[in-house]
Amino acid sequence: MKYSEFPQAVIKENVNYTVKEITNVIKRYGPRESGNDNCYAAQKHIKKEMDTFCDESGFEEYQMAPKAFLHFTKTVSLLTIAGIVIPLLLVFLDVFDNIGPNPFFVPQIIAGALSLISIAVAALQLGFYIPFCDVFYKKKPAHNFYAVRKPQGEVKKRLIISGHVDAAYEWRHVLYSTKVNLMFPLMAWTICGVILSVVVSILAVIAGLTDMGAFGSFMVNGSYYLHFINALGMMTLFYFVDFSTISPGANDNLTGTYAAVCAIRMLDMAGVELENTELVTMITDGEEAGLKGTTAWAKAHKEEYANGDVETAVICVDTLCDLDDFNVYHRDMNSLVKNDEELSNFVKEAGAEAGYEDMKLSSVFMGSSDAAAFSKAGIKCTAIAAMDPSPADYYHNRRDNADRLNPDAIEAGYKVLLSTILKYDAE
Repeated sequence: MKYSEFPQAVIKENVNYTVKEITNVIKRYGPRESGNDNCYAAQKHIKKEMDTFCDESGFEEYQMAPKAFLHFTKTVSLLTIAGIVIPLLLVFLDVFDNIGPNPFFVPQIIAGALSLISIAVAALQLGFYIPFCDVFYKKKPAHNFYAVRKPQGEVKKRLIISGHVDAAYEWRHVLYSTKVNLMFPLMAWTICGVILSVVVSILAVIAGLTDMGAFGSFMVNGSYYLHFINALGMMTLFYFVDFSTISPGANDNLTGTYAAVCAIRMLDMAGVELENTELVTMITDGEEAGLKGTTAWAKAHKEEYANGDVETAVICVDTLCDLDDFNVYHRDMNSLVKNDEELSNFVKEAGAEAGYEDMKLSSVFMGSSDAAAFSKAGIKCTAIAAMDPSPADYYHNRRDNADRLNPDAIEAGYKVLLSTILKYDAE
């Protein structure tokens, strides 16, 4: 079947179903912290529905530490602030008078070293999504859910539609950005402050060992107070994440979750059987904890997906809300990871055939989607999303509730997915 022949009433019904189901999941299962029982309960709820129109479904368990991904923001900020304030107090108590060429010599080294450590940890955790901090946290079981619909003929291709069911800890920077966007200014303050501390420390240490004239005199005697710009920036970082509050996650990412569910549900309702494509719905847990679910899945299935006899492609769906920013994401993870270019263009072409000619190849320039975990594992993958990268005012906070759903954006995502699925099977 061609997309143009697909009954539009089925798409409309699934959009309405999605809105009702998202509202139901939020009310019935409560906060879905990565790896908690609510995520698993929501996945089992979805499984019960999908067992009526899928040939196979199940769970794969893995281990994860929910807070390990972002909790470093608390630890690093406190250590850096302490590493600036305490040495200064010790200077006033004459503790460092006979250590080094000047009283500020050792405090400058301490402040600079801790600032450098904070940069390194942040780069590993948030920049490259390397789970450096996981070893310090107790792990717990989490689950990935899958459901399979077989084609009517021989399985020659496999297409996986993926969404994550877990929701994010609340980000205060976005929550309080009501009239003015505080996210980027406050993050810039933190980043620039910590870089300033490293530079100041290096110059002050050099000035303490060599004669640099008036500039050197300032660096030795007055520059230490510049570290307090960093300390204040670190205070904003300390309050960045509220670990006691979980976003309802209506858009991010129950819209992606139900996009994966309805990809198969729409075909079943329309009585459409794919010829040679095995269609898989995958509902992961742990995206908000550093892509833990997809990383575990990609590791377990890498050989099958990347080198197996059945050609496999993955489309991750993450937030369908803001139609003006409805794009295919061919670069991911702070633009450091390249998703599959051929698949990205294929989805873009399918989107144009479904009436969305304005879709662009875009980049996740801050943060990451689950697609990056597959791409890093060498599995063909891309992502689609419709979210304001400013970021949106509902992003990772309590405003992301069912009343912020946009049925038009959900419908757009479903049309593009349907067009992609039918085109993939045909070509």
